[in-house]
Amino acid sequence: MKYHFIAIGGSAMHNLAIALHKKGDIITGSDDEIFEPSKSRLAKYGILPEKTGWFPEKISVGIDAVVLGMHAKSDNPELQKAEELGLKIFSYPEFLFEKTKNKTRVVIGGSHGKTTTTAIIMHVLKTLGIKFDYMVGANIEGFETMVDFSDDTDIAVFEGDEYLTSPIDLRPKFHLYNPHIALITGIAWDHINVFPTFDNYVEQFKIFTDKIEYGGTLIYFESDKNLQTIAKQVRPDIETILYNTHKFIIENDTTYLLHNNSKTKIKIFGNHNLQNISGAKQVCLKLGITEGNFYKSISTFEGAAKRLQLLAKSSNIVVYQDFAHSPSKLKATIDAVKQQYPHKKIVACMELHTYSSLNKEFLQHYKGTMDSADTAIVFYSNHALELKKLEKLDKKSVAQSFGKQEIKVFDDKNELKKQLSFMDLSNSVLLLLSSGNFDGLKLTELAKELVENC
Repeated sequence: MKYHFIAIGGSAMHNLAIALHKKGDIITGSDDEIFEPSKSRLAKYGILPEKTGWFPEKISVGIDAVVLGMHAKSDNPELQKAEELGLKIFSYPEFLFEKTKNKTRVVIGGSHGKTTTTAIIMHVLKTLGIKFDYMVGANIEGFETMVDFSDDTDIAVFEGDEYLTSPIDLRPKFHLYNPHIALITGIAWDHINVFPTFDNYVEQFKIFTDKIEYGGTLIYFESDKNLQTIAKQVRPDIETILYNTHKFIIENDTTYLLHNNSKTKIKIFGNHNLQNISGAKQVCLKLGITEGNFYKSISTFEGAAKRLQLLAKSSNIVVYQDFAHSPSKLKATIDAVKQQYPHKKIVACMELHTYSSLNKEFLQHYKGTMDSADTAIVFYSNHALELKKLEKLDKKSVAQSFGKQEIKVFDDKNELKKQLSFMDLSNSVLLLLSSGNFDGLKLTELAKELVENC
């Protein structure tokens, strides 16, 4: 098959392009900007566009289908040419559904924890030698790409993102997957540029449950009141299964799962991850995996990239990177580290990076989220504000939004780096929290420098 990718440089898009290329399909693509690591990975497989930009001449009747990325605009010249020629045009989620429409689809949704929960299920299946299709929103140890398909499996595991599908389809992505087994981790308002009210945001998850296949299953986090309401409204043919925080114990900075008079040592920690494990377990049981095999497999799971990812450590200091950027994710991650390392100082440094987090009206939702940190630092980039066409922020109002005394706020990455370099980080855990990269700071290098100098 011959596929053309419009906006091939996206994180999800370039992974799909590589996966199809490896299966022998012919791949072409375009984009007006391609950053690392997408650029190097596309080049490695010989499918990096020679020039950036949009080239309608690349679109011809010989193309079997066009895959349209969210980064493109609705007036994209390549898209217009494809429409004129009557070519099949798939959004990313439409393409995933098309490839798995005859398989058992497992879809993990929620405002937080969906990447890790999906990754746990993938890890367990792979450890047990069970083949499956998948799509996940982060790099996972043991998986070369973030998406892949196989002709000899009837299981597909997808992370269900609630963000928009494509520039010509404004439905949330997870509305297109029609799962047989759906899991929702929890609901906390996000993407305010798309879902202007919390009620509107919650409604997207209700619609998601309406899309569950006949006789399917909804698995959900018991303590979320919005999910309790949604679960009561599902069709009578849908089975509902609830879960909560897995029982555990912490010994010598290590977390153990407690089950059936046994305990299993795990490599991740925090209440939010113990909830992710519980949800993943319920999915695996539905797929026919035994409890014993689940616990044996979960013991070797090391987490997803940028989800409490260890960057550097010594006996004196530990440095983690985490994707946490929304209020609920930020609080859960800091609380988890505080619980895991009760005898160390917690230094939390977070970047306001998303449209929601940089919005003046939304900042109030961060109140109290960094209270568990011994030292709290907030960074934002004025360049990011300009790109998102948002009002300028002032450091004082940002600090007041968090409601924590002595919080430090920076808008210059060099000043932030200087602050971290001169801080007393002895007997500390440093958390670098962002869905971005602190305006281009090389976090791994920074972490190693801080550990060496501490």
